[in-house]
Amino acid sequence: QQQLVESGGGLVQPGGSLRLSCAASGFTFSPYTMRWYRQAPGKARELVASISSVGGTSIYLDSMKGRFTISRDNAKNMTYLQMNSLKPEDTGVYYCNRIPSLLPWGQGTRVTVSS
Repeated sequence: QQQLVESGGGLVQPGGSLRLSCAASGFTFSPYTMRWYRQAPGKARELVASISSVGGTSIYLDSMKGRFTISRDNAKNMTYLQMNSLKPEDTGVYYCNRIPSLLPWGQGTRVTVSS
């Protein structure tokens, strides 16, 4: 079964850091571009970051540039999102997925930035 499982979210104070993890299983991981998405409360899911099969990265939201870093470990079938200097507006449920051929969305991992 092809699957992605997100973890690492939680409650953090403004200015704090979290590292999200996405574990892939059931498919050959390395050829896929991997992406992180965020769904803020009451809003549509939006693309946050992308990393190609060879490690080329992009951060898509201007508010996150310079604070968020996406990475991957092909040997472990893992994708990560390092989030630093967190702000309340970063709050949401974070999901990972692959392109092409999106998989069904998992449960995501919830990030709450609040004092």
